[in-house]
Amino acid sequence: MLTKTFGSAVQGVNAYTITIEVVVSMGTGFYVVGLPDNAIKESQQRVEAALKFRGYRMPRTKVVVNMAPADIRKEGSAYDLPIAVGILHASQQLTTERLGDYIIMGELALDGELRPVRGVLPIAIQARKEGFKGFILPRENAREAAIVNNLDVIPVDTMQEAVDFLEGRLSIEPVVVDTRDVFQQAANQYAADFADVQGQENIKRALEIAAAGGHNVIMIGPPGAGKTMLAKRLPSILPALSMQEALESTKIHSVAGKLGANASLLNTRPFRSPHHTISDVALVGGGGNPQPGEISLAHNGVLFLDELPEFKRTVLEVMRQPLEERRVTISRAKVSIDFPANFMLIASMNPCPCGYYNHPEKECVCGPGVVQRYLNKVSGPLLDRIDLHVEVTPVTFDQMTETRRSEDSRTIQERVETARQRQAERFREQPDIHSNAMMPSQMVKDICRIDATGLTLLKTAMERLGLSARAYDRILKVARTIADLAGSEEIQLPHLAEAIQYRSLDREGWAG
Repeated sequence: MLTKTFGSAVQGVNAYTITIEVVVSMGTGFYVVGLPDNAIKESQQRVEAALKFRGYRMPRTKVVVNMAPADIRKEGSAYDLPIAVGILHASQQLTTERLGDYIIMGELALDGELRPVRGVLPIAIQARKEGFKGFILPRENAREAAIVNNLDVIPVDTMQEAVDFLEGRLSIEPVVVDTRDVFQQAANQYAADFADVQGQENIKRALEIAAAGGHNVIMIGPPGAGKTMLAKRLPSILPALSMQEALESTKIHSVAGKLGANASLLNTRPFRSPHHTISDVALVGGGGNPQPGEISLAHNGVLFLDELPEFKRTVLEVMRQPLEERRVTISRAKVSIDFPANFMLIASMNPCPCGYYNHPEKECVCGPGVVQRYLNKVSGPLLDRIDLHVEVTPVTFDQMTETRRSEDSRTIQERVETARQRQAERFREQPDIHSNAMMPSQMVKDICRIDATGLTLLKTAMERLGLSARAYDRILKVARTIADLAGSEEIQLPHLAEAIQYRSLDREGWAG
């Protein structure tokens, strides 16, 4: 007897429906075909133990499980439940005509209980697209799948519950999540707030400009100056996630298995802070079955690289293309997968190995040429993609003990959102450009025009400060963002002057 159940395979951030065909016939042996990995081949032991524990029998004849289409590689233990249900139906221990209505996924424990799986959200989206009535899955994944409307999400704790539901002996209410209500209730709630930061007004200003224009930032300063603390608060002043952005980010975290039990829609911007020992693949994504890396997990949020020169050179270099294209392509012999990677990069570094070069009070003990070699670990092409270079100085005792509370994140965020609205209006006919930082060079010339006085100031600054040619476009983009924050249609001299000071690493005294 031939039985068909339906599961799903995830490639990149998209899912593909898999038909699981089971035949029980004369002969002996258990065979799984259709490019399964080892976890699927081992499902025989889990399925057999679970069937026996729940009072069913494993057929002692020949069992063939075919996973179609056979040319797509299937991975993971999430196919245990559809294989078990298929075997029960093919051996006539389960009688139902509802198998074709549902996508079924779940990993079996040896006692028939279900364990959660990853990639549930893209699977649910594809199931609705292909017209399935519902999705039977482990209870811990139900809220995540229920983000998708017009699909019956049936949560089950055990294989027995799935069988009873399919046979009509058990009624299970589909899980319903009001995504807009959940999204609005918890949206924009961050544990860290700029109100907690004493002093550092110039750094806060730089981060506000970065948030307003989507600019990448690097902070240079001695240990303990507050670089990490400030970076962690950057997501709290970015514009609130839109529903579309929340769905995109949730899909990526779902595929990577980062959502956790009973999770639903992400409602705050991601903040990823990988350690400097991270590998190329872990940062940009990849592997045998390509998985999203840290830059994709930071999509629509912030990627923070602390102590930038300590990262391996190759790791930093593979980031250059994703920074430019806002996505990363993982190519394999038979498949090419795109992961979105539209993130803001914020990096921090000490000015030298000992950390006290240019410190107002402490003496730098690094030898001649050491500072230069340390700074040269960060390549010019990478710095070329970072718009703001900010020098962070230590907070004084008087600033730390001030009782006056600083400006909170919500107040700053309102100014940022107003500036972003101006940019949305400016780029309304450019669907791929959403902020000033994304402008190509040709557009910079058209949009960031400055008068003769401004040109003179910029020329003088580049000559006297020894700024490189690559700083020209960056200064104009940042000046345009400062003008947007000020509500100005034109880039004025104060806007340009402020933008010029954010090119520390281009100066001859630093990385000349």
